[in-house]
Amino acid sequence: MNAHTSFSQPGTGVLPTSGRPEFGQASASAMSMKWSALHDAVSVVGMLAGMAAEAMRPEVRNFPAVMRDVGGWRRDAAERGIDDLSAIMEPGLAALMAVNARGANPAVPALALWQEFHAARSALLALVPPPGSPAPRRFM
Repeated sequence: MNAHTSFSQPGTGVLPTSGRPEFGQASASAMSMKWSALHDAVSVVGMLAGMAAEAMRPEVRNFPAVMRDVGGWRRDAAERGIDDLSAIMEPGLAALMAVNARGANPAVPALALWQEFHAARSALLALVPPPGSPAPRRFM
């Protein structure tokens, strides 16, 4: 009878993906959903600040897919950055909604949160390799 299972590498008894799990497409999909939700939230913040909604440029919309293709440290940094941005936006939006519900004008703090979002998003977009870089190398 064959002693190894389909979960271990033959002859080693070690799981092939020990350590940090790689979820590939599912992870990229989760990053895309978070990215989209952040932009939905910032559009509400912009509305509370009295600003018109902005159209999403292709380089912004495609950011999660680009990071998936680039992989390595850039993808890890992008995932952490999106999580950090979510951690800022969630309580910020809740506070703005509470201010608005009390009848106060949320425009000034909403503008501050909107500016913070865009500054953080610009830093994330800087993770995209410059045009003309060698083909993306995954698993760096």
